Amino acid sequence: MNVEVVVTINEIEKELIKAAKELRKTEPLSESILDWQILSKKNFGEMLAATLAQLLGGELIQKNDLERLFLTQFQKHPSILINAAYDLEATVERDPACSDYLEPLLFFKGFQGIQAYRTAHSLWNEKRTFPAKMLQSIVSQKFGMDLHPAAKIGCGILLDHATNIVVGETAKIGDNVSIFHGVTLGGSGKESGDRHPKIGDGVMLGAHAQLLGNIRIGRGAKIGAGAVVLKNVPAHTTFAGVPAVQVGHPENDMPSLEMQQDFTLDAQ
Repeated sequence: MNVEVVVTINEIEKELIKAAKELRKTEPLSESILDWQILSKKNFGEMLAATLAQLLGGELIQKNDLERLFLTQFQKHPSILINAAYDLEATVERDPACSDYLEPLLFFKGFQGIQAYRTAHSLWNEKRTFPAKMLQSIVSQKFGMDLHPAAKIGCGILLDHATNIVVGETAKIGDNVSIFHGVTLGGSGKESGDRHPKIGDGVMLGAHAQLLGNIRIGRGAKIGAGAVVLKNVPAHTTFAGVPAVQVGHPENDMPSLEMQQDFTLDAQ
């Protein structure tokens, strides 16, 4: 694991409670949400489970049943919450629209969607494909993003805006990756088997980039907005265009941390 968490889960819990109490004093409309999803809960896992159930429950599965499902999987697979902490910190650190830990937990569907995926992935690995695909379907309907539960996704992930992100069944995403809205990690046709992209650590995928087929995007690469990538991308290179070609090199080792979609600053 290539991500260093600056704060622990316990520290995140304290920050969430502090922010919730301060907001509750000044914004009456926040009281019911904060009381139910944050202040009445014992720990980060309960906060996350309540929030996801509140957003995703009520149609295919009742909110109480969904909350119990999340809590059960969190208990069985502690790595879900560890990775959620990495993702939450990544969101706070990289997204300029985020002011504290409370906002992404309550309102950012990119963060919320990937945590639902992590639970679905744990169910998929247990051969419980029905609830795994049920969660995938609900997230797709409610959040407009489609993450297959069989895909393998690392930690420290930022899904910025997240609308229309698609991650296929055999896709793999490393650690510390930032993905903007509209990105597709898809197949290139009707082939079966291992058919989706593999994304290295520290990669940044610009808005609406389309990566198709069993291709590899090397560590620290940057893919420009709207690019159509059909071949392997070497580490620490910048690719852009339709079809995408190399246009330079990122200035830093992990462009995912800088979130700079403009590649005019790249060293040619």
